[in-house]
Amino acid sequence: MRYLLALDQGTTSTRAILFRDDLSIAASAQEEFPQHFPASGWVEHDAEDLWRTALGTMRAALAQAGASARDVVAIGITNQRETVVVWDRATGRAIRNAIVWQDRRTADICEQLRRAGHEPMVTARTGLLLDPYFSATKLAWILDNIEGARERAEAGKLAFGTVDSFLLWRLTGGAVHATDATNAARTMLLDIRTGRWDPDLLKLFRIPAAMLPEVRDSAAEFGTTLPDRLGAPVPVRGIAGDQQAATVGQACFAPGMLKSTYGTGCFALLNTGEVPVISRTRLLSTIAYQLEGKRTYALEGAIFVAGASVQWLRDGLGIIRDAADTAALAQAADPAQEVILVPAFVGLGAPYWDPDARGALFGLTRATGPKELARAALRSVGFQTRDLVEAMRNDWGAATGTVLRVDGGMVASDPAMQFLADILGAPVDRPKVAETTAVGAAYLAGLQSGLLPPPSEFGERWRLDRRFTPAMPEDRREILYAHWKDAVRRTLTR
Repeated sequence: MRYLLALDQGTTSTRAILFRDDLSIAASAQEEFPQHFPASGWVEHDAEDLWRTALGTMRAALAQAGASARDVVAIGITNQRETVVVWDRATGRAIRNAIVWQDRRTADICEQLRRAGHEPMVTARTGLLLDPYFSATKLAWILDNIEGARERAEAGKLAFGTVDSFLLWRLTGGAVHATDATNAARTMLLDIRTGRWDPDLLKLFRIPAAMLPEVRDSAAEFGTTLPDRLGAPVPVRGIAGDQQAATVGQACFAPGMLKSTYGTGCFALLNTGEVPVISRTRLLSTIAYQLEGKRTYALEGAIFVAGASVQWLRDGLGIIRDAADTAALAQAADPAQEVILVPAFVGLGAPYWDPDARGALFGLTRATGPKELARAALRSVGFQTRDLVEAMRNDWGAATGTVLRVDGGMVASDPAMQFLADILGAPVDRPKVAETTAVGAAYLAGLQSGLLPPPSEFGERWRLDRRFTPAMPEDRREILYAHWKDAVRRTLTR
């Protein structure tokens, strides 16, 4: 049996999924790791936790299947994007905790750069907006706040990477310092038209070029793991940021195709083809994937809190024991109450980009309880998705969102997906294989290995589990959405 091993390193847990050569799942393993919140708006990970869970889950998946590393044709890595790791080249150890994509500590830096007039240039080169979400200001913060870091970086003693680069470095024993184009595009340091690190951006953010990884295709030769990592050397042949990997796994290879992934956050990507589209509605233009040196672009809308709102119900309020309890609780909510949650726990992402906004509840009464809060949490995901689809329609055209392909942990909730179809007024397609992010990583590794067909043929393998069609009257849909827009307006700080 020939296998492809997908390593999916996420924001709250790490998973390894072992796929057979037909991309059916042979085994999987998952492990959560701690989140660190050293100050309000700060979110960090211990890089050793990322490495420990990555290695541990890969070994566990192999053991579960009774397979050995010699049976694995290639590894594909997909990862939380924008999270910053800086490590010592000599020891391979991070010089401090990783700063997570959700972290807002550099909001003031971004505002200063915006007021100085730099955002038009940044957007023109990177397709991104000046926001602490992206890697550049996080990296600059580390260099400015860790004693001696800037000097060591300029001397070539420190390496920077998003999580994929750090894991690749560890897997190969420091032999390879590389990333793929999709992860590089999220750093706010890459010119997405040329696919190269931009010297003007490096100067603006004061980032030494010596720290940066080499940028490669999403399907490429990324080196070979040390034998002691998995028991035998295995080539790494695919890397993509999690949302781009999901785009590949959902077979969104044609311009106009749209997918949305619901994990800790929610990320919708619209394939725009060979030319980047600079948004008029404050969406992001990014690289969807790069194959054989050719870049395909996407419009992206990023929501910072989706599944995290359910985690808040469980961990913050203690009104559910398990995320799966949310749907049944929400279905029992009082239909007469219109409670709206704006989950701006770490600011608001697209299309608002307000890092200072904070979460708010509207419509509370003495009768409001856990049921209504659960429904508000699930509905907030649908409302935010509609915000993104409306913006994409303005940028791309009315055909956008004719069908939305969905994936991620939250799509298992039928009520949540039905509300999503209702509030969008468009069909929502859930695939048979829900682990599309891992599928995308495995596909890229299999493509590079010659084990799997080109994108056009791979797209024919996509299979539908269920289509959710709109059932809500249009006037009701628009009333609910108007209530949501009013709630957001009251929450915004800018």
